[in-house]
Order: sequence, then C-alpha cells, then structure tokens
Amino acid sequence: MTKSGKGPSLVFCLFMDLIGYASYTIPGLGEFSDIIWAPISGIIFFLTFGGWKGAMGGIFNFVEEALPGTDFIPSFTIMWILRAMTTKASQKSVQTV
Repeated sequence: MTKSGKGPSLVFCLFMDLIGYASYTIPGLGEFSDIIWAPISGIIFFLTFGGWKGAMGGIFNFVEEALPGTDFIPSFTIMWILRAMTTKASQKSVQTV
C-alpha cells in the first residue's frame, strides 16, 4: 500500500473501518468475531501505514477491536486524516523554504 509513497486511499480506510463495525450487525456473535478480527486488523494497519506510526497504530487498533464496546472508533480513517494533515503541512514548509 505505501510503496508508491502516497499511502492508502480514504476509500480503503473507510472500508477497513466498516469491516470493524460489521461485528455490530451480528447479535451475539459480535464479540467473538472481534477476537478473530482484532489481530488481523492490527496487522493490516501496520502493513498499510508502516513505520513506528503504523506499529503504534496497529497496537492501538488491535486493542480497540479486542475491547468490548470500542469498535466505534474509526482508527484507519483517523490515521488517514492525520497522515493527510501532516503531508500537507510538510508540503507547505517545503514550499516556503
């Protein structure tokens, strides 16, 4: 995902968060599915964003998916927004130099 240097798309991040929300649609099976989804989501997060931010975000994503009641946090989308903001800020600083 990050080999081109552009990072993941917003659509991809929204899709990954929607997969995390899907456990709410299965009454009674939701928390069990989170046990399976949490490590997968954490690994995908790390591979998607890479570096120390991807590692820390992957750990946060794993914990957020594993804990009951915290699935509502859109961690992929939040990271996409943070990355987009820092990319724009660094581009502005390069242009002014």
